[in-house]
Amino acid sequence: MTQSHPRISKAVIPAAGLGTRFLPATKATPKEMLPVVDKPAIQYVVEEAVSAGLGDVLMITGRNKRPLEDHFDRNYELESALQKKGDAHRLAKVQESSDLATMHYVRQGDPRGLGHAVLCAAPHVGHEPFAVLLGDDLIDPRDPLLQRMIEVQERHGGSVIALMEVAPEQIHLYGSAAVETTVDGDVVKVTGLVEKPDAADAPSNYAIIGRYVLDPHIFDILRRTEPGRGGEIQLTDALQQLAQDEKVGGPVHGVVFKGRRYDTGDRGDYLRAIVRLACEREDLGPDFRTWLRSYVAEEMQQS
Repeated sequence: MTQSHPRISKAVIPAAGLGTRFLPATKATPKEMLPVVDKPAIQYVVEEAVSAGLGDVLMITGRNKRPLEDHFDRNYELESALQKKGDAHRLAKVQESSDLATMHYVRQGDPRGLGHAVLCAAPHVGHEPFAVLLGDDLIDPRDPLLQRMIEVQERHGGSVIALMEVAPEQIHLYGSAAVETTVDGDVVKVTGLVEKPDAADAPSNYAIIGRYVLDPHIFDILRRTEPGRGGEIQLTDALQQLAQDEKVGGPVHGVVFKGRRYDTGDRGDYLRAIVRLACEREDLGPDFRTWLRSYVAEEMQQS
């Protein structure tokens, strides 16, 4: 009989990174606030958590991240100005971000890696399973990856990570998982994990992408985890310990994702994400696609 596990209600979003790949734009603006069309990237991530039923969101921030808090707070002066103008459409857009979720914030005083950022969430999360969403990965709302991961965790317990098959020459950019198949075609059992291995040393081409559903035992392991690759406390190293010993925190499963993912952590992929999302917008898409076809045709003629 399928075992029932506690329903997940909390999401953790690490957002303390410096965004050095986007300098100078991120000198004074958090990278999470860079717009993807007309919404900051971080809002897409919070919307994804809420769509999966997680209305309690904890953001792990750092220095110079105050604009994140301001974005999800009320702006009474702006709202009043829009109201006086009778601009109900823009007023609704402004209020949307402040009404999305119950937001909480904690600072990661010393940037010691993703594992340390997740550990900062321990007092808020307590002894419940929880989700972690990384802001660099935007998942298309038509592909409910997080909801599927929650379903798997509720059925099997333990932790669940999102996996995506990548080309062998790209696996060094990700954590890599050793896996065993299960009766569910999109679910695998994870038996081992390696953070950013060389292609020759990778256990598979299944790469970890930025969605996790974690058992709270991960906090005890993170407290004992020594700095790993890059001198940082790696979440992958802690998950490796869970995968090796199911008696502590249950098994680790992976959901193999084949949907639409937009990587905003790289400048080139960030631009591609904007183009893709703009093309699919009902209000922007038709005109933008027409212009894009014309632009590409002109470029091909000149090359």
